[in-house]
Amino acid sequence: MDTQESGSEDEEPLEGLSSVKAGIFEECKLVLVVRTDLGMTRGKIAAQCGHATLACYKTLLKSNPALLEHWERTGQAKIALRCDSEEELLLLQATAQSLNICANSIQDAGRTQIAAGSTTVLGIGPAPVKLINQVTGHLKLL
Repeated sequence: MDTQESGSEDEEPLEGLSSVKAGIFEECKLVLVVRTDLGMTRGKIAAQCGHATLACYKTLLKSNPALLEHWERTGQAKIALRCDSEEELLLLQATAQSLNICANSIQDAGRTQIAAGSTTVLGIGPAPVKLINQVTGHLKLL
């Protein structure tokens, strides 16, 4: 059974997000940073990543539709990475936002495996690969 989640897309500062541009042949990606310290099952992780993807998509649809369209035309790359704590996740979010990259965190509704309000996944992007790598280049694949 899927749980209803709450994301922070309404809290995402939209000003500045429109300043991120991609060159005509520049690759873009969406990164999904998953907290491994919560012990989520694979299914739970998949659901949380879906929530983060949709939150980022909706944010860029409002704030930077040209970048979103570029990402769609160039393959919609999505990469799942891991982090070990909520503190690390929040630092990544702040770093991404300081670079005007879309960064939406997902909080669990608490109906199944995770305590209500736990931050589970951070979606970063879509944005140019070189820009996102400044934030997440040191992280390992999930």
